[in-house]
Amino acid sequence: MLYFLHGSDTKKTREKARALVASLRAKKPDAGVFVLEGATATKDALAEFAGGRGLFESKYIVRLNGVLETAEEKEIILAMAKELAESDNIFLLVEGALDKKTAGAIGKYAEKAEENTENKKVKKPVFNIFSLSDAFGERDKKKTWVLYRRAVDAGFAPEEIHGTLFWQVKCMLLAKGAKTAAEAGLNPFVFGKSSRYAKNFSDEELKKISAQLIALYHDSHRGLVEFEEGLEKFLLERV
Repeated sequence: MLYFLHGSDTKKTREKARALVASLRAKKPDAGVFVLEGATATKDALAEFAGGRGLFESKYIVRLNGVLETAEEKEIILAMAKELAESDNIFLLVEGALDKKTAGAIGKYAEKAEENTENKKVKKPVFNIFSLSDAFGERDKKKTWVLYRRAVDAGFAPEEIHGTLFWQVKCMLLAKGAKTAAEAGLNPFVFGKSSRYAKNFSDEELKKISAQLIALYHDSHRGLVEFEEGLEKFLLERV
């Protein structure tokens, strides 16, 4: 299933995207929430989410932020729009202003397509959530905590932050066991970064971190721990 929100009013689009994710999470409490941006939204990654089942959740909710900014990214999304729409998993494509041709080509496959416009130009949010996963991979505790608080202040839900961190850990595990990007099934850019970050962790540490993130997800949705506080404690203890 595909939801498509776009337009020059990025603040309104982002607010509606957060509200939609919250609504979807209420209907599918066991669904895992992931965020892909720019270079991370590769054809292989999208295909995996479109056809896959979660490791510990019944379905995925995948938020795609700013993945139509280059010609290559646009080509990937246009080619896979139908596949994303037909997936059992849920995709939420969130973009700024788009040309009518691109918006129409994607919108025709969407369960819901909405454009939010305003008269004045609005800058995109300056915070990139993947700076947090990069700091985590660098094993910089202070930087990771500061960026985590910025992500929270910027309005990212705990599920989005958790999904981004879990994706980074998964990429590091894949990179650690492969010699090339193709072997790992990752974009070369993502593979390069993940390979560097993986050197900061042992295999055992990455597997333990993955298990802890899974446990935190379950515990938070069982009401055993507050998700935001649990994530913060995890980052302070594990990085």
